Amino acid sequence: MTVRRVMGIETEYGISVPGNPTANPMVLSGRVVTAYATDQGMRAARAGWDYEDEAPLRDARGFEISRVHADPSQLTDEEDPTLANVVLTNGARLYVDHAHPEYSSPEVTTPRAAVAYDRAGEVVMARAVRLLSAPGTPGVNLYKNNTDGKGASYGTHENYLMSRTTPFADIVKHLIPFFVVRQVMCGSGRVGIGVESGKPGFQLAQRSDFFEVEVGLETTLKRPIINTRDEPHATTEKYRRLHVILGDANHCDVANLLKMGTTSLVLALIEAGAITEDLTVDKPVATLQAISHDPTLQTKVSLAGGRQMTALQLLWRYHELVADWLDTTYGSDVDEDTAEVMRHWEQVLTTLERDPMDAARQVDWVAKLATLEGYRARDGLDWGNPKLRQIDIQWSDVRPDKGLFHRLAAAGRFDELVSAEDVQHAVTAPPSDTRAYFRGMCLTKFPREVAAASWDSVIFDIPGQSSLQRVPTLEPERGTRAHVGQLLEESATAQDLLRSLEALPPTDTGR
Repeated sequence: MTVRRVMGIETEYGISVPGNPTANPMVLSGRVVTAYATDQGMRAARAGWDYEDEAPLRDARGFEISRVHADPSQLTDEEDPTLANVVLTNGARLYVDHAHPEYSSPEVTTPRAAVAYDRAGEVVMARAVRLLSAPGTPGVNLYKNNTDGKGASYGTHENYLMSRTTPFADIVKHLIPFFVVRQVMCGSGRVGIGVESGKPGFQLAQRSDFFEVEVGLETTLKRPIINTRDEPHATTEKYRRLHVILGDANHCDVANLLKMGTTSLVLALIEAGAITEDLTVDKPVATLQAISHDPTLQTKVSLAGGRQMTALQLLWRYHELVADWLDTTYGSDVDEDTAEVMRHWEQVLTTLERDPMDAARQVDWVAKLATLEGYRARDGLDWGNPKLRQIDIQWSDVRPDKGLFHRLAAAGRFDELVSAEDVQHAVTAPPSDTRAYFRGMCLTKFPREVAAASWDSVIFDIPGQSSLQRVPTLEPERGTRAHVGQLLEESATAQDLLRSLEALPPTDTGR
C-alpha cells in the first residue's frame, strides 16, 4: 500500500461562444465531442457507452435513493440520445455531462500517469476548438477551470480505488480534515469571494465556496466534502471507488501530482488503520471557505480537543504521519513514485511556509496571484475591477496561443514533470498497466466492431452475429498489456479476439 493505486481524473470544461452568451451549452458541448471524434475517424458513438453496470444512486452509507426522489443531475446512467459520447483510443471517455464537454481520463496507477493523461485531455479539447474555428464561424472557446465567476460551478473529479473492507466512517473521519486544508497546495486560485463572486478579492480555490455539507450523495446540489456515491465500476464485493468532487482543475504539474499523490497516501494510511490521533476539524465547511479566502495562509483551524493550527501545520502533520508509516513499513525500499510525491510534498510545504509567493513554479493559485498582482501594479486595478475576472478566465483558456497559463508555460515559468512528448503519446495510447489498455487497444485495432464500452466492459458488434458480444472487465488491473498484449497482436479480427478470450481463464481479462 503506497502511492500506487488505480486512479483517474474527470474534468468538465467551461464553454462559450465569443459574442454570443446565450448560445446553448449542451448543443455546443455536443459539437465539441463530435468534432473531435469525427476528426479521429471514430464512429460518433451516440450509443457508445455501456450503462448496464452503473448505479449512481447507491450510497456508501448502505442505502439507495429512489429514482423518483433523485435530482435529474444524479441520473448519470440514463443516456440522452441528443448528446455525444465516445470512448477514445487512449481508454478515456469524451462526452457531454449536463452542459459541459467532459474528458474522463483512463484508469492509471500512479500520480505521474494521472498528470500525463489529464494534460492529454487539454490537448484533446484544444484540438476540438481548432476544428470548430473555421473561417467565418464564431468558434467555441473551452476553459479548464471550475467556475464562470457568475455563480455556476463545474467539476474536476478524482477517483481512487480502495478496498471495500475499509469502513466508510473511517474514510469520512480522517479524510475531511485533509480535504479542508489540501487546497493550500492544490487550489487553482480565483478572483472573487462567494458563490457569485460578489465580494472583491482573491482566494486559493475555485470550488470551496460552492460546498455546503460534510457528507452526501449530490454532486451539483448541496455539494459535500465527502461524496458517498457507491459505484465502483469494478467488482463490488472487493472494491470501493472514492469519488472526490472537491478538487480544482490544475494546470501546474507539481500541484496536480500532489493532489493525486498525497490523497492516495492518506487513503493508504486510512486503509492501514495508521491514523491514531483525532484530527477532526470543527465546522469543516466554514473552515474550508475561510482557508480559501486567506492567501496569507494564517487562518487558524480549530481541531477536536481545542487545538488550533494553520492549514500548513495540519498538512505537515499528515506528512509526518505518512513519512513515519512509510519508514516503518518499507524503510529504504519505498518505490520511486511514492518517493517523488513525498519529495514534492515536503518541498512545497517548506516553500509555502517560508513565503507563499515563492511557490509560483509549483502551485496554481500562487502563479495566478503573482500574475494578477503584476496587472494590478501596472494598471492600478483594485480587486473589484472586471478586467481581473477576464484575466482569471483567460488563464485557463485551452488554446496554446491564448491561454495565459500556456503562454507562461511556454516561457519556462513552471516546473514540468511530464514532457510534451509523453503527453502527446497519452492522447492516443492507453496506459499499459490497467484494463484501459484492453479498452483502448480494441478501439485502435477494431474500431468498426466496437459498438460500445464503459469502464468495466467492451461490447462488440460482429458481422454475422445475431447479438452483441459483451466482454466484462471488472478487474481494473487485468486486461493489461502483460495479460492480453500478445493476444491482441495475434488477433487479425475481432472475432479472432473473442474466440481467444473464451479460451482464457476469466481473470486474465477481468471477467
